[in-house]
Amino acid sequence: MHIALVEPEIPGNTGSIGRVCVGTATPLHLVGKLGFSLDEKYVRRAGLDYWKDVDLHVHADFDALVQALPGAALHLYSAHAQQRYDQVAYGPDDVLVFGCETKGLPLQLRQRFADRLRFVPTNGRIRSLNLANVATAVLFEALRQQNFATIAARPDQGAGAG
Repeated sequence: MHIALVEPEIPGNTGSIGRVCVGTATPLHLVGKLGFSLDEKYVRRAGLDYWKDVDLHVHADFDALVQALPGAALHLYSAHAQQRYDQVAYGPDDVLVFGCETKGLPLQLRQRFADRLRFVPTNGRIRSLNLANVATAVLFEALRQQNFATIAARPDQGAGAG
């Protein structure tokens, strides 16, 4: 499994997603222009002391991401999608692609991959969920379908903070 963030803007979200990626052995791909420096203290703060352990890949654009992961199935997430995220069969090498916090996925990607667009449902009272929350929910659904194969969980490991 891979997570790709297209032009993320908020370092705290990227740091939080990076922490989830470390805990699930999921590579993180950052695509295009970033709204922050990777050296910025905010990314490290949100990722805590785990940021150095993120399997991080940076790509100049979306085509570079696709070239780096040839043959990988892409799943793109947007509030404009028609298919729910949990109605998809995920494979172990799939790429979960999320857009930036304020604009979502670029229109050209939504059009190019219209058949691969998914959404996480809400009750309609908000425009969208937080990027880090959506990425975590989708990743854990995809990992659940893989029987959490990348996570060597012990029975004494909890899900609490800390």
